[in-house]
Amino acid sequence: MPTTVFVVGSLNADQLLEVPAFPAAGETVLASDVLITAGGKGGNQAVAASRAGAAVTMIGALGDDAHGRLVRRALTESGVDTGWVVTADGTHTGTAVVAVEAGGENRIIVASGANARLTRQDVESGLAGAAPGDLVLLQLETPVEVVAHAARFAKERGATVVLNAAPAPADTGCLTTDIDLLVVNEVEMRAVAGLVGADEGREGGRGGDGRDVAGTVLTTSRALDCVVVCTTGADGAYVNAGDRVIHIPAVRVTAVDTTAAGDTYTGYLAAALARGESDLPAALATASAAAAVTVTRRGAMASIPYAAEIGEVRANPDTTDTNSTTGTADITELTTKG
Repeated sequence: MPTTVFVVGSLNADQLLEVPAFPAAGETVLASDVLITAGGKGGNQAVAASRAGAAVTMIGALGDDAHGRLVRRALTESGVDTGWVVTADGTHTGTAVVAVEAGGENRIIVASGANARLTRQDVESGLAGAAPGDLVLLQLETPVEVVAHAARFAKERGATVVLNAAPAPADTGCLTTDIDLLVVNEVEMRAVAGLVGADEGREGGRGGDGRDVAGTVLTTSRALDCVVVCTTGADGAYVNAGDRVIHIPAVRVTAVDTTAAGDTYTGYLAAALARGESDLPAALATASAAAAVTVTRRGAMASIPYAAEIGEVRANPDTTDTNSTTGTADITELTTKG
């Protein structure tokens, strides 16, 4: 039976401003261009998973406005099922103002709008058809209590639960035992590790080198009883295989706009897991290649590549012996918790 990636998350209209440098406090900077595109972590990840070849259902909320129609159309054109995207009355579609400097780095401010109106009932309606073999992908731009409920509801139906803990959580409300795979960047991992007590005595909890990041991945995995993937930008990603941590190097490219890089990575990873990819480091290498293509383009959803566009851009998994205590095999696979 074909599997489905269910994405429960945010949908935004992104206002992209290109600036020579980010303004300091009290400073005005003139943007050279402005672009309004569809985005939001949930929407971006749904499009990435769809363009990677997965069957994708989006569960989210939009306002009854022009931006909402823009986002819904962008999802549909990318093959995402929007039948469970509700229209929230009395509020606007989520909006993100994204400033991108010349080197491709960004600063983002988000007004949640309709995303804050997503309810438990919306989630239950959208996930009613989830079954063993399906994957439910979550982020933290919708209410935390709804995210936690979605994880529990999905787990009761035997689905695999992947949480991209972004933005960085402020409390442990979303860090439940229902998570099978946690995807974070370094900032988010420091926040999670601090919340669950996994950063004690670890330099990685405060932003150390690769060995310290690997150590924090391992202690966080033990604390949450799940597999942890930590992306570190140009330094690649780290994933635990039992008591061993594997390093997957990044693909080297010249970045133009990094806005949707993490979402592309997560969406491609979700698609690989949904189709039964048993080699997690290989799936992460493919996700890295897709994200590398994304950062060479401007915009959010518009920058996400189709699988055929990745071509020969690949990174080969490189296992580190950091924190290896059991001699676990280099290759790991994700197991869905019951």
